Formats: sequence, C-alpha cells, structure tokens
Amino acid sequence: MAVSTQTEQHPALADVVAAFEDVYPTSWAASWDRVGLVVGDPADRIARVLFAVDPVEAVVDEAVTWGADLIVTHHPLMLRGVHSVAADTPKGRIVHRLIRAGIALYTAHTNADTAAPGVSDALARAVGLTGPLRPLEPDTTDPDGRRGIGRVGALDAPMTLRDFAARVAAGLPATAPGVRAAGDLDRLVTTVAVSGGAGDSLLDAARAAGVDAFVTSDLRHHPASEFTERPGAPALIDTPHFAGEWPWLADGAAALADSLVRRLGPDGANVEARVSTTVTDAWSQAFPSA
Repeated sequence: MAVSTQTEQHPALADVVAAFEDVYPTSWAASWDRVGLVVGDPADRIARVLFAVDPVEAVVDEAVTWGADLIVTHHPLMLRGVHSVAADTPKGRIVHRLIRAGIALYTAHTNADTAAPGVSDALARAVGLTGPLRPLEPDTTDPDGRRGIGRVGALDAPMTLRDFAARVAAGLPATAPGVRAAGDLDRLVTTVAVSGGAGDSLLDAARAAGVDAFVTSDLRHHPASEFTERPGAPALIDTPHFAGEWPWLADGAAALADSLVRRLGPDGANVEARVSTTVTDAWSQAFPSA
C-alpha cells in the first residue's frame, strides 16, 4: 500500500489533476490519443507523485516501494481499446495493482508533446541546443506559434556529427541500444531539429527546416536509408524512445509544483515529486555483430 501520509494538508487528486491540466490541457492532445486520469479516486489526498515514461510493472514496483500516491506517465496505459482489465492480462494486472496499492495513474502524452515548453524542448536542452527554439511542426490552433511537435534550434558552436552524436548520448539516460547516427560523421552540425518519440512522419519537415541534423526515435530502415540519400538531407540521430522522452519528466514535475502553488497557494501544494530512474526501454540488451 502507499505510505499513509495523506492528510488534509495534502491536495486532493482532483486538485492535482486540475493544476497539471492548467499547464498541459487535455484539449491539446491529438484526436487519437488517450490522456488524463486513468485510475484513481479524485477525492483521495496526494502526498507523493512519481513521474515516469511508461506505465509498466517496474514503475509500479518503484511507486509502491517509495509510497507514491500518484504516477504520472508520458505513455498511455489504455491507448488502444480493451474489453477486459482482468488481472491475468498485462494492462489489467497494472490496474489491479494500482487500485490495491491506492495509487492513481495519470497520462500526459501528445498534450505534453505539443506544449511550449514540452517534451521536445526538454530533449533539445538535453542534447545541447541553446537559445530560442521554434516548433518543427507548428500547432495551427496556437495563435502565438509556440506550440507544436518537435523543436528547431542551434548549438552554441558548430561540431562534427561524430561529436554531436556523442553529446546526444551523454545527455540522455544510458540504454542498451545506445544512440545511432546516419550521415557523414565529419559534417559540421550547427542547426538541429529534435522530436521526442517516433519521428518517421517528421522527416520531410526536418528537411524543409534546413537543419544539419535531426534527432528523434524509432526511425525505420527504409525511410532513413532513402532520406539520407537525398542531396542536402540532414544527418539523422536515432535515440531509444524511452531515452528521448525521459528528460521531460523533470520539467513536468517542476511544472506541477509551480501550478499547484498558483492554484492552491504554498500551504496547499504540499506534494513531493520524484522522477523515476527506472529504465523502461523495451530493449534490455544489445549484442554487437561479430
């Protein structure tokens, strides 16, 4: 069970959700997405919040051990429709464990992607982009032009693709697959596009942006191969999906703390947040070719 630290001094889950959605409104999510409160009683009091990328068993283990009352994940548990949450199914097992432990689950996915700052802003800073950032694929509903998927920015000084790829690897959590690069390793990189999560659909946008390199995840062989054959195409850096989105967790936790203070005042924002360090990348081991 979660640690029994819930008192009237701690905000209700409903207030925590409202404060978080002040920063990441669910209306910003893509039409196909499933965001918001997944498990939990809005009347429950929240003392500890664990931020994680994936709603998986290892993260629930961490939440139970720490005594979290709420887990905020980037990836949805129920993205695709299910007809059962029986405990002998993977999703059902998570739901049952959370309910038994008194732990709520909340998802902020594409609404956190498009936010400004959002997932890609955190990725951009983690890999060394400085100065102003602009959306790679702007959200046409934003009159200020700040929101959107992906970001475009610049390094503080040009460096080779080889050195930039090493910087990307150093700026992200270590995973078994590591970071991959496609392109001339000696080409100079100054301007960069980034996008947390799968970036196949943004290849043309990256090329149109005229950047030197595009950092994203889950690039497939054929699109990447064809893309790098095009004259003037940016170099590609492929990061593990988990690693590319993990930097946002600290930003999300800080945003929640600030929003709780604005909504409830200092006395009502008595919530402790922690960023999960559990590596939940799907690939647990890489075996180099002989």
